[in-house]
Amino acid sequence: MNLDGRIAVVTGASQGIGRACALVLAEAGADVALASRNVEKLAAVAKEIETIGRRALVLNVDVSNAETVKTGMSKVLETWKKIDILVNNAGVVRDNLVLRMNPADWDAVLRTNLDGAYHCIKGVLPGMVRQRYGRIINIASVVAQAGNPGQANYVASKAGLIGLTKAVAAEVARRNITVNAVSPGFIATPMTERLPDGVHDRLLSVIPLGRMGTDREVAYGVRFLASQEADYITGHVLNINGGLYMA
Repeated sequence: MNLDGRIAVVTGASQGIGRACALVLAEAGADVALASRNVEKLAAVAKEIETIGRRALVLNVDVSNAETVKTGMSKVLETWKKIDILVNNAGVVRDNLVLRMNPADWDAVLRTNLDGAYHCIKGVLPGMVRQRYGRIINIASVVAQAGNPGQANYVASKAGLIGLTKAVAAEVARRNITVNAVSPGFIATPMTERLPDGVHDRLLSVIPLGRMGTDREVAYGVRFLASQEADYITGHVLNINGGLYMA
């Protein structure tokens, strides 16, 4: 899975799955633009990538804001002239039962998780169409497929992301651009570390493999979909969930 010469953009790259995706893509040979609102953490990830021997570019981007996305993508194109790979990973949660969920929390999650992916796809597609090559990989979630109480906004955003994946895949396939989604199950990240012990144990009890996944295991799936080995895969949802959801 050699990505030498490829330019990747990873959103939400400051920690967790986004950071792992950036590092794994760099290990495969890609230069990586790192997008997030936390530029201090991005700078640390950039140093890790440079230690690997690849180039990194830090982008102060709020994906829910179309103008900051446009500015960020322009900076990548000015610096490296092209974008080959986009990983839409940026996401937020604002959990509550739908009866108690306020409109601001609904809007915040949809604007980041779904609108953000739309803004980024719009930002990279013109160049990908011109060069007749591109890999777009959207990070969805098992809850988009199985549902989860208390996360109506998050589930809706990630289910919408799967629908967006399939629609765009159909639109751009003839331009040699593939669009796929990776759907992680429960992954050991800073977000899941905050779960109470009882909740953590209950989650493990329903995962056939008996453990949470790692951020790098998700990133390996992203690397595959970004590689030439996945040339004939588009509109697909790759489940990385330890068997939690098998439908």
